Amino acid sequence: MSPTVTGPDPSLVYRPEIVEKQYKDKEDYRNFENGGLFDRVFHTYKIMHSIQTLDFVKLKHSEWSHCSHSQMGVMDAVMSLDQLVDESDPDVDFPNSFHAFQTAEGIRREHPDNGWFQLVGLIHDIGKIMALWGEPQWAVVGDTFPVGCRFQNSIVFRENSFQDNPNTSDPVYSTECGIYTNNCGLEKVNMSWGHDEYLYRVMKYNECSIPEEGLYMIRFHSFYPWHSNGDYMHLCNEKDLRMLPWVQEFNKFDLYTKTADLPDVEALKPYYQSLIDKYCPGILKW
Repeated sequence: MSPTVTGPDPSLVYRPEIVEKQYKDKEDYRNFENGGLFDRVFHTYKIMHSIQTLDFVKLKHSEWSHCSHSQMGVMDAVMSLDQLVDESDPDVDFPNSFHAFQTAEGIRREHPDNGWFQLVGLIHDIGKIMALWGEPQWAVVGDTFPVGCRFQNSIVFRENSFQDNPNTSDPVYSTECGIYTNNCGLEKVNMSWGHDEYLYRVMKYNECSIPEEGLYMIRFHSFYPWHSNGDYMHLCNEKDLRMLPWVQEFNKFDLYTKTADLPDVEALKPYYQSLIDKYCPGILKW
């Protein structure tokens, strides 16, 4: 049986949804060297990096890709993430749904005519609903990375968290390309399992009409080694490189819109429901 991690999303501090002052400086984000929740965050990544192998990822694909766990509308899924807030944590004092609306509103201010982009801001994290259905946090949250090839140095805690991962010493999986080929394209790469890949598969399964740029944002927004550190470029094809600026544009709203200035969610719901009705209407299978 795999070990589990209880408590709130441990990546909140480093995404972060933590607000120690109303407006954070950019250099205060994604501090993996210290902080009040460092031990918990490292513990989560240590388990993630020990267990997330190619075989594990394929198992999760078989468990989740049929979208047979529940049926609900997208807005209900957004609001359900409020259940993931840990009220005992003094650093987290507002529900996760606020971050969804903060991200969407940040995009709306700079891209007022791009409805699908705004919608992606709202829904990008709702794959975390897996945690409400029994998936351990280390298989839901945190940065993602390819499996089936060498783990690159820009992965968080790369030097001291992969020792127990059997793929590290595999004669094929430990090579630069592993089971892949140069410029094969990220669509052919198996990513570590988490909320990004799950939501992408939900969108595809339900034939939602979000354009390819938005699907890349959903699928790869936690792939920091790629979009923020420039690793794994040898696996990218021309399409990936065209989509990369879109993912990077999304990232600045995902990361830097988290402040103590909370939006009026109830007032915003009708507008965003209209976007849901356009791109992801009705009851979806999850």
